[in-house]
Amino acid sequence: MPKIKTHKATAKRFKVTGTGKIMRLKGRRSHLRRRKSKRVQRSFDRTFEVKTKGEKARIKRLAPYLK
Repeated sequence: MPKIKTHKATAKRFKVTGTGKIMRLKGRRSHLRRRKSKRVQRSFDRTFEVKTKGEKARIKRLAPYLK
């Protein structure tokens, strides 16, 4: 079997924890942040788990060697 190519944009956006959870950052965090509240700006620093079964399957298919 040949190796599968990794979708590089997916590999840069998602990380896998030691327990196997797929973690992501929120979007809309790059600019126009002055008008957002401090609470919202702090929430951009957190990572969130990908919960949907279909999303997890799609990420695994796009980045099969993600560790």
